[in-house]
Amino acid sequence: MALPPQLKAIQHHLRTAQEHDKRDPAVAYYCRLYAMQTGMKLDSKTPECRKFLVKLMDQLESMKKELSDNESVTQEVVGNAHIENYALKMFLYADNEDRAGRFHKNMIKSFYTASLLLDVLSVFGELSEENIQHRKYARWKATYIHNCLKNGETPQAGPIAMDEDGEADEEFGDEGPSSRGGSFRDAGPSQFPQNQGAAGPPMGPPPSGFNNIHIPPGAHAPANTPAELPPPAGEPVKPVPTPRSVHTIDPSLLNATQEGNVHLTPEDYTKAQKYCKYAGSALQYEDVTTAIQNLQKALKLLTTGKE
Repeated sequence: MALPPQLKAIQHHLRTAQEHDKRDPAVAYYCRLYAMQTGMKLDSKTPECRKFLVKLMDQLESMKKELSDNESVTQEVVGNAHIENYALKMFLYADNEDRAGRFHKNMIKSFYTASLLLDVLSVFGELSEENIQHRKYARWKATYIHNCLKNGETPQAGPIAMDEDGEADEEFGDEGPSSRGGSFRDAGPSQFPQNQGAAGPPMGPPPSGFNNIHIPPGAHAPANTPAELPPPAGEPVKPVPTPRSVHTIDPSLLNATQEGNVHLTPEDYTKAQKYCKYAGSALQYEDVTTAIQNLQKALKLLTTGKE
């Protein structure tokens, strides 16, 4: 069923859902849930929109039954952690590529998809200020790099000033970043059209200041991120060893027992459970550092009653 024009704002979220139906059904489910909730606010009265949204609701009900053994769907706190981790891992991958000056369709797609998944996080409640900034920066970066490559210009690598109000959703057309042709799995910068009659000065970074995003280097893409590009012709593939780093553990938390007169509220138990769920979700991506940090937070809360 075709998407009614009144619901155009959710088209990319629905496309992301389709892309993840087999790759990660929980991501697909929450993308559709976001699309349905947003669509209801956009237009639930006209017959074509109502018909589309009812069909989407039916699809969500079917998915919920099919995924009844998936904790990310049946438990909201796990789903929240799963979507947030997936979005931020995708963001970190794209940011690493950007800082290294490796500009290609996969990284543009990852920036843009990360911004869409950060939209989706709103089904669990208000976004944190940090995630609002990540979303805005990722969407702007995707547009900026896309336009630079399209116009035959070299983008400026790494964090740069961003237009405070510049959050372009429609730069990519109806198909999203892939609409210019070519597969994201196989695409490289050479597939962008170069200097095809582009008028005006070279595409440059916007002048106003917005540079509050601080991302540590060395992050990796999550499983299933379309991140791998084929090596250039004639260049041998070099295996990259994965170092195992030693993680720092707070010694005060070893053999931890609850301190006397610690009264835990129901909210404390909920927070501790959430930290444990976050840790479990991080381990799905072999993100040991994040897992340890969250487990340490849970232990500290349970033993001291303080965060």
